[in-house]
Amino acid sequence: MVLVEYPDRHFVQAAAGWLELGNPTEAAVELNQVSQKHARHPDVLEIRWRLCAAKLDWKEALEVAQAVTQVAPERPSGWIHKSYSLHELKRTNEARDVLSPLAKKFPKEFIIPYNLACYACATGDLQDAQTWLLRALKIKGKEGKEEFRRMALEDPDLHPLRDYIRTL
Repeated sequence: MVLVEYPDRHFVQAAAGWLELGNPTEAAVELNQVSQKHARHPDVLEIRWRLCAAKLDWKEALEVAQAVTQVAPERPSGWIHKSYSLHELKRTNEARDVLSPLAKKFPKEFIIPYNLACYACATGDLQDAQTWLLRALKIKGKEGKEEFRRMALEDPDLHPLRDYIRTL
C-alpha cells in the first residue's frame, strides 16, 4: 500500500494526536485539510473512523468503516470497526454476522473474539460469550491476562459475566 504523502501525512498524524488528547474538534480541522488524492487512503479512513467514534456518530462511523473494508479488505481493523459501529447502532446481530467469519481469517486478533463475546452477551447467549472470551484470552496469552481481565471487568457489555471473568 502506498504511504500517505506529505503534507497529508502530517495532517493525519496531527489528527491522531488530537484524538489521543481527547480533542475531536481539532482532529477534524486537521483531517479536513487532507487532499482528495488521499481522502480514501485506509490510513486516513482509520483516523476518520476514530473521529466519528469519538463524536459518537455511529452512522457516519459505519460508512467510513465500510469504505475501509472496500479499499483494504486485508485489514482486520475495517471489519472490526464496521461490526462495532453496527453494535453501537443497536444492530448487534448484524455486527456478529460481520465479525464471526473473520475469527478464522484473522486468528491473532484478540479483539475479534472479545467483541464477539460482547455481542453474544448483548443478545443473551452467555454460554457463547464465555466461549468467545476464552478464545480471546488464549490469543492474549499469559502475559496479557491481568490486562485482559481488567478490560473485561470494566466493559459494560460484559456485565452479565463479571463473576465468570473474575475466575479467568
